[in-house]
Amino acid sequence: MQQILVYGDSLSWGLVPDTRQRFSFDQRWPGILELELSNSGNPARVIEDCLNGRRTVWDDPYKPGRNGGIGLAQRIEINSPLALVILLLGINDFQSVHQLGAWESAQGLRTLISAIRQSPIEPTMPIPPILVVAPPKLQKARGTIAPKFKDAESKAKGLNEQIKQAATDTDCYFLDASTVTQTSRIDGVHLDIDQHLALGKAVAEQVKILI
Repeated sequence: MQQILVYGDSLSWGLVPDTRQRFSFDQRWPGILELELSNSGNPARVIEDCLNGRRTVWDDPYKPGRNGGIGLAQRIEINSPLALVILLLGINDFQSVHQLGAWESAQGLRTLISAIRQSPIEPTMPIPPILVVAPPKLQKARGTIAPKFKDAESKAKGLNEQIKQAATDTDCYFLDASTVTQTSRIDGVHLDIDQHLALGKAVAEQVKILI
C-alpha cells in the first residue's frame, strides 16, 4: 500500500472552529482523502503530521516547535517510502506576532520544498512528488482566535497567487483550496465540517491522477 504524508497545521489537524475540539478522522479532510482513494480502488495510507499553530519557517514566541522547517527532513526519512507529500501551510505566518506578507510566506514554503527533496532517505527510495495546497482565503477572524489573527486577512492578500508561483517554480503540483471552499463561517480561519468534506474530495480527485 502506498503512503501519503500530509504536512500541515490546524486546518488539516481538524480543529473544530472556536473550540479546542477535533473532528474525527473520517470527518477531517485527510481522512476523507484516504476514504475516497480506497473507495475508488486506489488504497493509500494517509499519514497526518499536522500541528496546531505550525508556521512555514518561523517560530512561535509562545509555543515551541511550530517552525515547520525544523525536523521536516527527518519526518520524510521516518515515513519513507512516500508516494506523495501534501503541504498545506501558511495561515499561521499571519498571526499578529508576525509582520509578514504573502511573498514571505511563499518563500517559507519554497524552503520546506527544498528540505523535503534533500531529506536523507535510503538510496533505494524515491524522492516523493509534492502537492502544494494553498489554504482558503482568510476572512476576518472571529471568536476566541480574533486577537491572534488580527488583520491576518489583510496581510495574507495575494497568498494563493504567491503559493501557485512557488509551486510552479519548484515543479510541484498545485491546488488552490479557495476554488472548492471558503474558511469557516464561525471563526473565519479554520474549516467547518462540510468544508473538510469538500476539500478532501477535491484533493482526492487530484491525487488519483498523481499516484
